[in-house]
Formats: sequence, structure tokens, C-alpha cells
Amino acid sequence: MNKIFSLLFLCLFLVACNKDGSSGTDCTTGTQAQEATGTDCTITAEPPLTDGTTGGTTDGSDDSSNDGTTDNDTGLPNEAYTFDVNIKFINTTATQQAKFDKAIDLIQKVVATEEFRSKVLNHTYGGKKTFVDNGGYTNAEIYQKILDASERLTPGNNNTMEMEVELYYANNSTVGYTYANSKRVWVNRKFFDGNTVGKVAANLFHEWLHKIGFTHAVSYSISRDYSVPYAVGRMMTSVSVD
Repeated sequence: MNKIFSLLFLCLFLVACNKDGSSGTDCTTGTQAQEATGTDCTITAEPPLTDGTTGGTTDGSDDSSNDGTTDNDTGLPNEAYTFDVNIKFINTTATQQAKFDKAIDLIQKVVATEEFRSKVLNHTYGGKKTFVDNGGYTNAEIYQKILDASERLTPGNNNTMEMEVELYYANNSTVGYTYANSKRVWVNRKFFDGNTVGKVAANLFHEWLHKIGFTHAVSYSISRDYSVPYAVGRMMTSVSVD
């Protein structure tokens, strides 16, 4: 009899262990967020020092040596110089608006550089020219999608970065977040107030890259730093401009 009860208990235990025990994540379902600290959605201040070796990359790697990324005598495409920004700001003070305006100016200057184009086209992960979670696009196609600036909610290649931005305050680790079904981005004043113009620009660009279709993993991993929003967003602070 004791053996029978023991076997029944073991079976119940194994069934319980095979159930989906996931309890969710620190990030709200349906959102894409940048966070300063914590185990999930962490954003690092600087790019990682080593190439990632874990995580998934969708189709889109480009090992071609004849990709026009070096010794290009034709110069930057015209769209790099005409790249525009049209952001509707919600409830900002004059001081806050001035900071956002400087961030917008920086974004346009960065996009209009050969250094930015080179960084996007030559970005590598796992020894290949690719991004993590690249949506199946090559680096060159990702660069062109940035210049086209066609947001999923307002499609059309108008060469203009468009979205809404609203400031809020929360005493947590979230720098900013957005929803896939909204044109709006929410920026946390806890970080905005003390951030440099470069970091504000990086956050805006990160969130906007979600608007044109690029995502990243919710939970932090080294590979996530090589996703389009994280890697290209950081370029706003690493590219030299006058």
C-alpha cells in the first residue's frame, strides 16, 4: 500500500512540474521599454565590449564584401541629408522642449553622417554583418528603412521620423516605453531631467525604431544589445558630429 501511495505522489509531482510555470516578466505585455536597471529590459550606458555569442538572429545576415560600405565615391544618399523629425510633444515646459529640440537636432546631424551609415552597414553579431532580431533585413535594408521612415501605424516613405512623446514620472527603472498600437512614446522624467542631450536622443531613436517595426527581447541578455533599437539607438551618442 505504501508503494502505491508513493507512486501516486510521484506521478502528481511530475505532472505539476510539467505545467507552464512562467509568471510573466517585469515589462508589461505589449510594450517595448528601455530601463536603466533591473534584471529585465536593462539598457546599458555603453555598447558591450565583446561580440555576442548567444540569442537568436533572424534571416538577414550579410557577409558580402561588395556592399558599398567603404570607399563609396558617390557620397551619402540624399535622404540622409533631408531626414526630418516631426514629433508632437505632450505637456512639456519651455525648458523640457528646448532639451528635446536639441535632441532632435542631434538626431538629424547623426543621420546625415558617413559614420552613422558605416556603423549601421558594418554592424556585426556573431562574426557576421547583421543585427539581432533584424526582421529578416540586411544591414543595408535596415539603413534604408531608417531613411524611408515608414511607421507601421502611418505607412509611407516620407523620410520623416514621426511620433508623439509624453513625459511622465515614475520612481522605477524604466527610461521610456511605448505600445505597438500607439503612436505615442512615454519618457520618464526621473531619467530625462538628468540625462544628456545625447541620451535623450538615443532614447527617442530607440523608441522610434520600434515604430518602424523593430523589436527586441523583453528579458535582458547580451545578444539583446545587438538588436536594432539598442544598437542603433546607442549610435546617437557614439557618432561624432560638429
